[in-house]
Amino acid sequence: MADRITANLPARDFAATSAFYGALGFAETFRDEGWMILRRGGLVLEFFPHPGVDPWSSWFSACIRIDDPDALLAEWRETSGLPADHKAIPRLTGFFKHAGAPRMFALVDPDGSLLRVIDNRDAGEVPDVG
Repeated sequence: MADRITANLPARDFAATSAFYGALGFAETFRDEGWMILRRGGLVLEFFPHPGVDPWSSWFSACIRIDDPDALLAEWRETSGLPADHKAIPRLTGFFKHAGAPRMFALVDPDGSLLRVIDNRDAGEVPDVG
């Protein structure tokens, strides 16, 4: 297996987190009382228990870089029913681009964790090093 790094995010309740991400196409590959791993193809999210995390003040986040974010956003819009309201938790935004940054959309999960889904095709792609 190639070396890799994965996101490590808080979950107030593993069952609720698994159900939320399950609606987005992720499946559990490991779970015990102290750890949960979800996978969707090559995307892997790992979770640790944090029953006291406040979704409204959470600063946890991760970046997901993919080749076709348009298709993923369309799929998640269709299957999740999440609002695009920028104040809602959870939420699923549309595409945006800040000056000097790649094109992306955002998902905020029920625990307040922010996933930035970044377009690999954009000039802001992180180059392979090595």
